[in-house]
Amino acid sequence: MARDNLLTFTDKGIFCPEGGFYIDPWRPVDRALITHGHSDHARPGHNRYLSTDKAAPVIRARLGDITIDTIPYGETRAIGGVNVTFHPAGHVPGSAQIAVERGGEVWVVSGDYKVENDGLSEAFAPVPCHTFISECTFGLPLFRWQPQAAITADITDWWAKNRAEGRISIISAYSLGKAQRLMAMLGHQGPILTHGAVTHMTDILRDQGYNLPPTIHVTPDITHKTHPGALVVAPGSALGTPWAKRFGDAAEATASGWMALRGIRRRRGATTGFALSDHADWPGLNQAIRATGAERVFVTHGYTAPFRRWLSEQGYDAGIIETAYHGDDAQDPDFMLPEIPPGGAGGGQPPVATET
Repeated sequence: MARDNLLTFTDKGIFCPEGGFYIDPWRPVDRALITHGHSDHARPGHNRYLSTDKAAPVIRARLGDITIDTIPYGETRAIGGVNVTFHPAGHVPGSAQIAVERGGEVWVVSGDYKVENDGLSEAFAPVPCHTFISECTFGLPLFRWQPQAAITADITDWWAKNRAEGRISIISAYSLGKAQRLMAMLGHQGPILTHGAVTHMTDILRDQGYNLPPTIHVTPDITHKTHPGALVVAPGSALGTPWAKRFGDAAEATASGWMALRGIRRRRGATTGFALSDHADWPGLNQAIRATGAERVFVTHGYTAPFRRWLSEQGYDAGIIETAYHGDDAQDPDFMLPEIPPGGAGGGQPPVATET
């Protein structure tokens, strides 16, 4: 069965020659299939877009006047000589894996994903396939997330301690996905204030019917005096700015998978970090790949070299795709992956990331 050219890898993105479309391209193309609304996957400049119906409102809000068609999860659409379906990725609300099928041969492009059901995003659904294109943002054995309930308890305790001390709590998170996940986790424990970027995305998702608690948009008249002990959710760029200083002697924290590394916390000046990620950890990546039944796996954005070696050791036909995706720090273009020592790929002891 000829499978080598079902999808090809170009300097514009992942391309399907028979369908005439790209998946999450990073340069302008005629037709783009988009896995989700984060800015490293949904970019401006394409002539035509296709996404899930649940992702489209955010994509429209971010990209403006675009020509976008939508498709529900699980519906098959014929495009050129292939069939395309979108399946839940569990990454953020509306996110999808994209399956491309021709003559019984199936390739799946995962975009970004996580396997733990966060109670807000549509839960990850493994798709049987022959070739799986997987992110590996956290593709090292040292990345193992605590269950969401445990992280919720940790953040709740931190917030309660700050409230008892008369301080506002500010937690930084992506404006799309992570911020709303935090709200859903914590929303019934006290007032939640939101930065404008977070408010915008939250309003869009709430209007779509996602179950989110009430929040208060931060306007110039809101300070630590008007809402003592509140939790403020804001993008990382807001920490340490005059906008944040309106809240007085606030306690600041960051929610990111990279907070599992002390060196990253120090470099970012995060006094408190919670290792909460919308990407799969090491066990999650391996679980997802096994569930597909794929014989061949291509890895992209993250610790690609060590993860490819690990997959090869497990018997997969594994390769690397160079892409322009940024993983868990898409809003931080200067972020660089912590280095690992040569040979720190997988089997045996977990590799240790260099703290910089």
